[in-house]
Amino acid sequence: MAAAGVLVRRGGFGRLWGAAAVSRFGDALRGTALPLLAYALTDSPLLISLVTACGFLPWLFFGLLGGAVADRVDQRRAMWAVDVLRGVLMAGFALAVALDRVGIGLLLALAFALTTLQTLFDNAATALLPAVVPKEALAAANARLMTGQELAGRFVGGPLAPVLIGLGAALPFLADAATYFVAAALVASLRTRPPDRPPATSGRTVRREIGEGIRQLWRDRVLRAFCVSVALGNVGIGALIATLVLVVKGWLGAGDFGYAVVTTGYGIGMVVGGLLADRTIAVAGGKGRTLLVAGVLQAVTLVGFGTLRTVWLAAVLLGLFGFAGMVWNVVETTVVQQRSPAGMLGRISSAFRTVSVAGTPLGALCGGAAATAYGPNAPALLAAALLALGAAALIPVLQTADGASSDSGQIPRTAR
Repeated sequence: MAAAGVLVRRGGFGRLWGAAAVSRFGDALRGTALPLLAYALTDSPLLISLVTACGFLPWLFFGLLGGAVADRVDQRRAMWAVDVLRGVLMAGFALAVALDRVGIGLLLALAFALTTLQTLFDNAATALLPAVVPKEALAAANARLMTGQELAGRFVGGPLAPVLIGLGAALPFLADAATYFVAAALVASLRTRPPDRPPATSGRTVRREIGEGIRQLWRDRVLRAFCVSVALGNVGIGALIATLVLVVKGWLGAGDFGYAVVTTGYGIGMVVGGLLADRTIAVAGGKGRTLLVAGVLQAVTLVGFGTLRTVWLAAVLLGLFGFAGMVWNVVETTVVQQRSPAGMLGRISSAFRTVSVAGTPLGALCGGAAATAYGPNAPALLAAALLALGAAALIPVLQTADGASSDSGQIPRTAR
């Protein structure tokens, strides 16, 4: 395809892709090792769960702030500076682990600090991509980035983490620190022109700029519908993720091997979805229709997952669920990038991420309550219903979802 050819010719995207893949590899190492280390340090379920919670909470506290900062600064410099800082933090933590100087409090502080920095990094990365690849190649670029991250994290970093842990408790964290420095070098080597932004006016504050981003998101009918859809869908996905082990072991009656088969099917589906996202958009006839089809497919697969009690069929269904989810992520990110006015992409994307993170813990609570009241398959059916509602929220904007600019007319869009 033409878009793919453009990406191959642009070395800047190759370096950005490499930085994303190596970072996700390091994240997978840390994501496996950190809970195991927490389990070794304390037998308190509350403290262990707080380690995971500290990996989400900064998005609720600082997500919108990170988007506003990303719109104010040079995104490339912000990204490599954040990665250098995260690399230093991880190297220091690895040293503490090697010297056996780690307590649960340090784990909580590390998880919170890394995610706080990530709120700036992720928003800057979303805003930087349109400056690296042409607008017509954004869908292909997002698909390649997400697919590379899924491969590096799930199929390389995940399996390698236990090996490194066996060789030394500090090794996964030391390797993670190295990936941050490599990613920083790759991003720093990018050559992009300064982003186009509206002229600064007097009296502008970060709080006011955050408000502008939220209002702009709400004014755009398409982005508003997407936001509602994401909010509903992520409550459902949160319910499923939090109780997946209950569905697989309690409802399907599978053991550890069956659980691994089901989750591997999901990962394969994610990778295939990334590889075929651009083609899927073309076959569906546009981004809006693609999102609708993806949302419906996710709902249907979860109905099957929550009613049919065969492990291998469940793996296939979750594979389809992962395929649709990856296509959804690619399309949603691309539409936000294309429709956000110049200089506001960081703030608008941060609002999406904040909504997404807020829905996940709420969904986890709902999933646990549903499983307790109605049985281990109830969270999957609850998630199916919420995803169907999320897909329905897109119907009024299907005709305008493929437009490349905001329909509010409040702030003009300029080329980047």
